[in-house]
Amino acid sequence: MGDELPKFTAAAVQAAPVFLDRGATIDKACRVIEEAAAAGAQLVVFPETWVPAYPFWIGSPHIFSAEWFVRLYKSAVEVPSAATDTLCRAAARAGTYVVIGINERAGHSIFNSLLYIDDAGRVMGVHRKLMPSFSERTVWGWGDGSGLHVFDTPLGQLGGLICWEHEMTLVKYAMYTKHEQVHASVWPAWTMQTDHIAYGTRQYAYEGGCFVLASCGVLDETLPKELQIPTISANGGSAIIAPNGDYLAGPVYDKEAIVYAEIDLEAVIRQKHSRDVSGHYARPDVVQLVLHAQPQPNVLVRDEGLAEPRERLAKILAHIETNDRAGSDPELLAALEELQQALSRPGA
Repeated sequence: MGDELPKFTAAAVQAAPVFLDRGATIDKACRVIEEAAAAGAQLVVFPETWVPAYPFWIGSPHIFSAEWFVRLYKSAVEVPSAATDTLCRAAARAGTYVVIGINERAGHSIFNSLLYIDDAGRVMGVHRKLMPSFSERTVWGWGDGSGLHVFDTPLGQLGGLICWEHEMTLVKYAMYTKHEQVHASVWPAWTMQTDHIAYGTRQYAYEGGCFVLASCGVLDETLPKELQIPTISANGGSAIIAPNGDYLAGPVYDKEAIVYAEIDLEAVIRQKHSRDVSGHYARPDVVQLVLHAQPQPNVLVRDEGLAEPRERLAKILAHIETNDRAGSDPELLAALEELQQALSRPGA
């Protein structure tokens, strides 16, 4: 008898945060996690930067306002922190995996991030949006390839992307190559993007041969009066999509809701049978992607641990000077490879 593939209930949350109130928004998240778990969900996905809110003022005359940035900064989330501890306890009590959008504070910068928590209440990792879109660059910094996570869980291979990352073709392919089976797709979601979200999420599911949980935001009366203008509107669109691109549940608009569907990973295998774009349907001899998965820190600390690699480098250079056929010397090539590995270690 062969292996049994997982079946489970997943939930895509469509809800409004308590705008720019970290504590109240996290309390609401805990209640939603409890409600979804009571309905049988083993995975719960929340919208983009849900804690404490998406910075909708970028669609208003306040776009360059330092005052609004300061308000966001003060309610942003550090990882780890008391705020993440609260979310982790909620996930552990419910026995659910949680993927939630946060404004992640690091130093004096903020990042648009996805926080992954397992069913035992442990932080699995964080993904930072690689390229804040358009006017979002007035608020957030950039992530790097080290945050393109796909986690091996009892529910399958779990990953996610944020909003317009679903239009970054090479980034999508990098996720597919990690054998993603269940994808968290999170959006604010601007009303003007209703069709964009629908075709973007369905395309991701179809092309990647994976389930997509599209979790989209809405707004409520906690949105400040200064931002209650025609250009600021979010009407949701949350849905759960099968690997063939069909809707299993939703999309839902213009209200708070939790969208549920059963995830049966056999459907992934059935879809991959005809077309696995990062497997048997790929041609790396023709087109190949290079993924830079190392963290890209602003500061590289050089320490005494590099003395030995530098000494080896000096010996190699001396060898090259006296060897006209250095490029074909196996000893030299092996030494160069060893040096390259040593200098590529974190902090080198």
